[in-house]
Amino acid sequence: MSHEIPQSRHVVQFPGPRSVELMQRKQAAVAAGVGTTMPVFATRAGGGIVEDVDGNRLIDLGSGIAVTTVGASNPRVAAAVAEQVQAFTHTCFMITPYEGYVAVAEALGRLTPGDHDKRTALFNSGAEAVENAVKIARSYTGKQAVVVFDHAYHGRTNLTMAMTAKNMPYKHGFGPFASEVYRAPLSYPFRDSGVDGAAAAQRAITVIEKQVGAANLAAVVIEPIQGEGGFIEPADGFLPALADWCRANGVVFVADEVQTGFARTGDLFACDREGVVPDLIVTAKGIAGGLPLSAVTGRAEIMDAPHGGGLGGTYGGNPIACAAALAAIETIEADGLVERAREIEALLKRRLDALQSDDARVGDVRGRGAMIAVELVQPGTTEPDAALASAVAAYAHQRGVIVLTCGTFGNVLRFLPPLTISDELLEDAFDVVAEAFASTREAVSA
Repeated sequence: MSHEIPQSRHVVQFPGPRSVELMQRKQAAVAAGVGTTMPVFATRAGGGIVEDVDGNRLIDLGSGIAVTTVGASNPRVAAAVAEQVQAFTHTCFMITPYEGYVAVAEALGRLTPGDHDKRTALFNSGAEAVENAVKIARSYTGKQAVVVFDHAYHGRTNLTMAMTAKNMPYKHGFGPFASEVYRAPLSYPFRDSGVDGAAAAQRAITVIEKQVGAANLAAVVIEPIQGEGGFIEPADGFLPALADWCRANGVVFVADEVQTGFARTGDLFACDREGVVPDLIVTAKGIAGGLPLSAVTGRAEIMDAPHGGGLGGTYGGNPIACAAALAAIETIEADGLVERAREIEALLKRRLDALQSDDARVGDVRGRGAMIAVELVQPGTTEPDAALASAVAAYAHQRGVIVLTCGTFGNVLRFLPPLTISDELLEDAFDVVAEAFASTREAVSA
């Protein structure tokens, strides 16, 4: 795929004068609670590059937090959006329905795990879809309780804040939160020495049975690989055991694949790797190439439980976003992006494994596909080193590489490149990351 933007890193001045001016305007006009990771303002993006208003070209290892999986200006998506805008921008599906919504629902029924009869409802954001998955599970089961997990992130609405584990910056000062949300222990291999997936699942199930009880439990909601919580990948066997327990006990098993879905992890969905078939699957982010869209897809009998009019929203399944989603799905399938994610995984793990072997502060390298992370610690321990994560990210930013941090302890560097990025850009970006680690070692020794 050719891109108008030169596919090379180029730093003129960081931040440049136009970005400095825009940041001043932002501070005067935008609420202070809306922060930014980078001090520069984007003007265009494509391939693996984000270009700012001063001409800096940054290598994108963030994809707008796993959104621009097919690229930030994908030609198929752009063409589909332009065509739909010319036809109509909105009617509200609940008033005058349109084919695009139905086509997206059909595609999700075909692509998501399991060959059972499925239904889909479309919304705007991941948090909104998670909240609706809980509504659907409660309606179907007639029960109220919801179980989530340590380190979980599910969104910023009142209910999804209750479901999210980390206090700052997501929950602090915003309570009280929704009730009937309970937390169970996750499988966290780096910090669960000697606990395999089956044992970790039994530990979680014991907590659920003792503190909640299956008779009260509507749904278990889990990210197959956690996102904001630190890209934690449960040990093999953990997810299947939980899903089996849910099915045996009349509990709806909900997979939150907002960050992991649509080829991001080297499978179409992260659940596919272990053959887990959720009752409901929640998708967003990579679904529509950058336009706001989310979905809940699941077993027909569960999805059809809410009364007519109980699900919806003015903008849910907006026709422009639906057109973008269909184009993004076509791109994933036609361009072999599932396989491309696996190629990216091999490159990133090669670079990061080499870094780990040379630097005892890299405690863990984990993740799948183009969703890879390193957890940084005090050498020889599991003590989190959030300061190191911040320092490495800041060094990378100054040299034109977009790197994000995450994790309950703030000590995880996460790498989420678009699947359209070239190997050359990835190698250049990880040269910078390696330089950042070397620079922090030198600063400590000095």
